[in-house]
Amino acid sequence: MIIETERLILRPFEEKDAADMFEYLKKPSVNCFACMKLDSLEDAKEEASRRADDTDLYFAIVLKENGKVIGEIDAAPEATAPDEDNAPQDTFSPCWMLNEAYHGKGYGYEAAHAFFDYLFREKGARRIYTYTEDYNIPCQRLCEKLGMRQEGLFKEFVTFVNNPDGTPLYENTYQYAILKKEWH
Repeated sequence: MIIETERLILRPFEEKDAADMFEYLKKPSVNCFACMKLDSLEDAKEEASRRADDTDLYFAIVLKENGKVIGEIDAAPEATAPDEDNAPQDTFSPCWMLNEAYHGKGYGYEAAHAFFDYLFREKGARRIYTYTEDYNIPCQRLCEKLGMRQEGLFKEFVTFVNNPDGTPLYENTYQYAILKKEWH
Protein backbone atom coordinates (compact mmCIF):
# COMPACT_ATOMS: atom_id res chain seq x y z
CA MET A 1 0.00 0.00 0.00
CA ILE A 2 1.23 3.50 -0.85
CA ILE A 3 -0.38 6.75 0.31
CA GLU A 4 0.56 10.02 -1.38
CA THR A 5 0.10 13.56 -0.16
CA GLU A 6 1.21 16.86 -1.65
CA ARG A 7 4.79 16.53 -0.36
CA LEU A 8 5.04 13.00 1.02
CA ILE A 9 4.79 9.35 0.17
CA LEU A 10 3.83 6.88 2.89
CA ARG A 11 5.08 3.49 1.80
CA PRO A 12 6.32 0.23 3.28
CA PHE A 13 9.89 0.24 4.54
CA GLU A 14 12.70 -1.10 2.39
CA GLU A 15 16.15 -2.25 3.47
CA LYS A 16 17.66 0.76 1.68
CA ASP A 17 15.94 3.02 4.26
CA ALA A 18 18.34 1.94 7.02
CA ALA A 19 20.65 5.00 6.97
CA ASP A 20 17.72 7.46 7.09
CA MET A 21 16.07 5.40 9.85
CA PHE A 22 19.29 5.37 11.86
CA GLU A 23 19.35 9.19 11.75
CA TYR A 24 16.18 9.52 13.82
CA LEU A 25 16.45 6.34 15.91
CA LYS A 26 20.04 6.66 17.14
CA LYS A 27 18.72 9.18 19.67
CA PRO A 28 14.90 9.13 19.86
CA SER A 29 13.47 12.55 20.67
CA VAL A 30 10.98 11.39 23.33
CA ASN A 31 11.28 8.67 25.95
CA CYS A 32 8.41 6.55 24.63
CA PHE A 33 10.63 5.65 21.69
CA ALA A 34 13.60 4.68 23.88
CA CYS A 35 12.95 0.99 23.22
CA MET A 36 13.31 1.63 19.48
CA LYS A 37 16.79 3.16 19.83
CA LEU A 38 19.29 1.81 17.30
CA ASP A 39 22.96 1.54 18.14
CA SER A 40 24.41 0.96 14.67
CA LEU A 41 23.72 1.09 10.97
CA GLU A 42 23.73 -2.72 10.98
CA ASP A 43 20.92 -2.68 13.57
CA ALA A 44 19.04 -0.22 11.34
CA LYS A 45 19.38 -2.56 8.36
CA GLU A 46 17.89 -5.42 10.37
CA GLU A 47 15.08 -3.19 11.64
CA ALA A 48 14.26 -1.83 8.17
CA SER A 49 14.11 -5.39 6.86
CA ARG A 50 11.82 -6.45 9.73
CA ARG A 51 9.50 -3.46 9.18
CA ALA A 52 9.33 -4.20 5.45
CA ASP A 53 7.23 -7.26 6.31
CA ASP A 54 4.26 -5.09 7.38
CA THR A 55 3.00 -3.42 4.19
CA ASP A 56 -0.47 -2.62 5.51
CA LEU A 57 -0.07 -0.62 8.74
CA TYR A 58 3.62 0.36 9.02
CA PHE A 59 4.85 3.11 6.72
CA ALA A 60 8.01 5.07 6.07
CA ILE A 61 7.35 8.80 5.69
CA VAL A 62 9.25 9.79 2.55
CA LEU A 63 9.84 13.21 1.00
CA LYS A 64 8.60 13.21 -2.60
CA GLU A 65 11.26 15.69 -3.69
CA ASN A 66 14.26 13.49 -2.91
CA GLY A 67 13.13 10.10 -1.58
CA LYS A 68 14.54 10.69 1.92
CA VAL A 69 12.84 8.82 4.76
CA ILE A 70 12.12 11.44 7.43
CA GLY A 71 10.09 9.31 9.83
CA GLU A 72 7.50 6.63 10.23
CA ILE A 73 3.87 6.07 11.12
CA ASP A 74 2.09 2.88 12.08
CA ALA A 75 -0.99 1.63 13.88
CA ALA A 76 -2.06 -1.39 15.85
CA PRO A 77 -5.66 -2.59 15.44
CA GLU A 78 -7.63 -3.63 18.50
CA ALA A 79 -10.91 -5.46 18.96
CA THR A 80 -13.66 -3.43 20.58
CA ALA A 81 -14.91 -6.48 22.47
CA PRO A 82 -11.74 -8.43 23.30
CA ASP A 83 -13.69 -11.31 24.86
CA GLU A 84 -15.65 -12.01 21.65
CA ASP A 85 -13.95 -14.23 19.08
CA ASN A 86 -15.34 -12.38 16.05
CA ALA A 87 -15.25 -8.85 17.43
CA PRO A 88 -14.32 -6.27 14.79
CA GLN A 89 -10.86 -4.76 15.03
CA ASP A 90 -12.11 -1.23 14.45
CA THR A 91 -10.03 0.68 16.97
CA PHE A 92 -6.52 1.78 15.99
CA SER A 93 -3.71 3.22 18.05
CA PRO A 94 -1.27 5.05 15.75
CA CYS A 95 2.26 6.05 16.54
CA TRP A 96 4.34 8.51 14.55
CA MET A 97 7.83 9.91 14.73
CA LEU A 98 9.83 12.32 12.61
CA ASN A 99 13.50 13.05 12.28
CA GLU A 100 14.03 16.17 14.44
CA ALA A 101 15.56 17.99 11.46
CA TYR A 102 12.10 17.94 9.84
CA HIS A 103 10.01 19.12 12.82
CA GLY A 104 7.96 22.28 12.45
CA LYS A 105 7.41 22.01 8.69
CA GLY A 106 3.93 20.46 8.71
CA TYR A 107 5.12 17.00 7.68
CA GLY A 108 3.75 15.35 10.82
CA TYR A 109 0.27 16.73 10.20
CA GLU A 110 0.38 15.89 6.50
CA ALA A 111 1.43 12.28 7.18
CA ALA A 112 -0.92 11.72 10.13
CA HIS A 113 -3.91 13.26 8.34
CA ALA A 114 -3.40 11.01 5.30
CA PHE A 115 -2.86 7.97 7.53
CA PHE A 116 -5.98 8.67 9.62
CA ASP A 117 -7.98 9.06 6.42
CA TYR A 118 -6.63 5.68 5.24
CA LEU A 119 -7.55 4.05 8.56
CA PHE A 120 -11.08 5.43 8.50
CA ARG A 121 -11.79 4.87 4.80
CA GLU A 122 -9.83 1.72 3.96
CA LYS A 123 -9.24 -0.16 7.21
CA GLY A 124 -12.68 0.29 8.77
CA ALA A 125 -11.57 2.31 11.77
CA ARG A 126 -14.37 3.41 14.05
CA ARG A 127 -12.06 4.99 16.64
CA ILE A 128 -8.45 6.17 16.62
CA TYR A 129 -6.60 7.00 19.82
CA THR A 130 -3.04 7.83 20.74
CA TYR A 131 -0.92 8.61 23.76
CA THR A 132 1.56 11.43 24.27
CA GLU A 133 3.66 12.56 27.19
CA ASP A 134 2.55 15.67 29.09
CA TYR A 135 5.79 17.44 28.11
CA ASN A 136 5.40 16.72 24.38
CA ILE A 137 3.51 19.91 23.51
CA PRO A 138 4.12 19.67 19.72
CA CYS A 139 2.49 16.22 19.66
CA GLN A 140 -0.47 17.48 21.70
CA ARG A 141 -0.93 20.35 19.23
CA LEU A 142 -0.76 17.91 16.32
CA CYS A 143 -3.44 15.72 17.90
CA GLU A 144 -5.68 18.75 18.34
CA LYS A 145 -5.03 19.93 14.77
CA LEU A 146 -6.12 16.47 13.60
CA GLY A 147 -9.43 17.01 15.39
CA MET A 148 -8.65 14.66 18.26
CA ARG A 149 -9.93 15.46 21.72
CA GLN A 150 -8.04 14.97 24.95
CA GLU A 151 -9.74 12.15 26.82
CA GLY A 152 -7.62 11.98 29.91
CA LEU A 153 -4.35 12.42 31.73
CA PHE A 154 -2.81 9.33 33.27
CA LYS A 155 -0.55 10.33 36.16
CA GLU A 156 2.74 8.41 36.41
CA PHE A 157 1.26 6.09 33.78
CA VAL A 158 4.29 4.38 32.31
CA THR A 159 8.07 4.29 32.40
CA PHE A 160 10.46 4.01 29.48
CA VAL A 161 13.72 5.17 31.05
CA ASN A 162 15.31 5.39 34.47
CA ASN A 163 16.25 8.39 36.58
CA PRO A 164 19.98 8.97 37.17
CA ASP A 165 19.72 6.99 40.44
CA GLY A 166 18.38 3.95 38.54
CA THR A 167 14.76 4.20 39.68
CA PRO A 168 12.03 4.23 37.04
CA LEU A 169 11.04 7.62 35.63
CA TYR A 170 7.23 7.47 35.46
CA GLU A 171 5.68 9.80 32.91
CA ASN A 172 2.33 11.53 32.85
CA THR A 173 0.55 10.63 29.64
CA TYR A 174 -2.38 12.18 27.77
CA GLN A 175 -4.76 10.14 25.68
CA TYR A 176 -6.29 11.74 22.58
CA ALA A 177 -8.97 10.20 20.36
CA ILE A 178 -11.27 10.79 17.42
CA LEU A 179 -14.25 8.82 16.11
CA LYS A 180 -15.00 8.18 12.46
CA LYS A 181 -18.19 10.23 12.74
CA GLU A 182 -16.05 13.17 13.94
CA TRP A 183 -13.53 12.93 11.08
CA HIS A 184 -14.04 15.83 8.67
